[in-house]
Amino acid sequence: MNNLILVAPILWPLATAIIVTIFWFRRSVQSALNFVGATGLLFIGIMLVRMVWLDGIQSVQIGSWPAPYGITLVADMFSAIMVLMAGLTAFVMAIYSVASIDKRRKQFGYYSLVNTLFMGVCGAFITGDIFNMYVWFEVMLISSFVLLTLGGETRQIEGTFKYVTINLISSAFFLAGVGFIYGMTGTLNMADIAVKLSLYENQGLITVVAMLFLIAFGIKAAVFPLFFWLPASYHTPPIAITAIFAGLLSKVGVYSLIRVFTLFFIGNIGFTHTLLMIIAGFTMVVGVLGAAAQYEMRRLLSLHIISQIGYMIMGLAIFTPLALAGAILHIAHNMIVKTNLFLVSGVISKLRGSYNLKILGGISNAYPLLGTLFMIPALSLAGMPPLSGFWSKLLLIKAGFEAQQYAIIAVSLVVSLLTLYSMTKIWNYAFWKDAAPCKTAKPGEPEKNLFSFPNVYLLVPMILLTLVSITIGFFPEPFFLAVNRAAEDLMNPQNYINVVLGGSL
Repeated sequence: MNNLILVAPILWPLATAIIVTIFWFRRSVQSALNFVGATGLLFIGIMLVRMVWLDGIQSVQIGSWPAPYGITLVADMFSAIMVLMAGLTAFVMAIYSVASIDKRRKQFGYYSLVNTLFMGVCGAFITGDIFNMYVWFEVMLISSFVLLTLGGETRQIEGTFKYVTINLISSAFFLAGVGFIYGMTGTLNMADIAVKLSLYENQGLITVVAMLFLIAFGIKAAVFPLFFWLPASYHTPPIAITAIFAGLLSKVGVYSLIRVFTLFFIGNIGFTHTLLMIIAGFTMVVGVLGAAAQYEMRRLLSLHIISQIGYMIMGLAIFTPLALAGAILHIAHNMIVKTNLFLVSGVISKLRGSYNLKILGGISNAYPLLGTLFMIPALSLAGMPPLSGFWSKLLLIKAGFEAQQYAIIAVSLVVSLLTLYSMTKIWNYAFWKDAAPCKTAKPGEPEKNLFSFPNVYLLVPMILLTLVSITIGFFPEPFFLAVNRAAEDLMNPQNYINVVLGGSL
């Protein structure tokens, strides 16, 4: 049963993509099947977390080939949490997409592509093989390339060109790093790599290879100075696709950085993690300053993706159990609130016909529920208590004090204030100032209140994500226990190694 749960995050979205494709010309059937598939992936994520919590790290050798010779799938608490978050994202986006994705894009394979994307994401989370991680990255990226161009609009093609070009460069660095690793160790199994690199005499060469992986995953995570592709491309597709990308794709890059820099690039942490600390600080600052200068809502939120990535890298750089727990909690929190903020921006655009803050206004009076659904994730993103963002940042700052990393603490606090400023700017322009002409109201007709908003498919996902963020904020203890368990697994890689190399389960 455990083996079935472990392979399900890959097989389930694959099966969903195939079945949805069979009903290519039945869009209503596709939507229903996609919802069933997303619900199933969320359930699988819950089961995976439960399994790891009760039974510890789990591993399966595909085809019964013993490790390190076969293809290995591994689930520790960190990867299980990430699969659960992917399932939550799939679930809310399955609902939101019903109303936000147009018929033409659905006809061109939107649902099949989204499920293929989730298959690649989950594969990257649970693989125990570094080359297969590359393969799952490519599955994820190819799906994202097509999703970005789906619809064929000029601005999409331009954004996709930048996105594809930089990600191909990232893939080249990744593949070069894999080649070096194989040449040095003779293996691709990540647990076996960890063992053999710990015995490798040339630590300088290991550090060079670590830099290849830092560049490859740093591009995918959009860290400083490798982030410029993200705000140039994420605002171009429909908001549902942007929300999926914002919630998931850069976090896969962060996951990979944390995985390799806690499992096998740990021989020269004085250099590698100091460099990560510098990158974290600049990523926070550059992202938030770019966001503060923006008046296009999607670009502003895209730049905040970059800024918040800095907090996650900060936890990795401090490299203590508390810091890693804070980083993992911040990843989960950010996936929730960032997805939610993009969904809110999509509804605003649907109501007003624009993402430009300068021509928006009056939304809080006409749609008070929408104002609430924006304000809660916005304050959480800034780290206001007692919402989810407060707890993740508190863990990171406490870990920083314990490690005497006062400079990065100061940077993180200033960036939180600037985050609050940019969220306040959205509130002032879009919600508080005088109303702009409403796209949805007829001349002389009063605007409808969101409590009677005609499309429940847009409203329900935002409410669900808001409730999750509030739940983490007011009842943080079970989430603390989960991320602490994940951090302990990462800080004790020998447990991971023993499970993988100890034989098939």
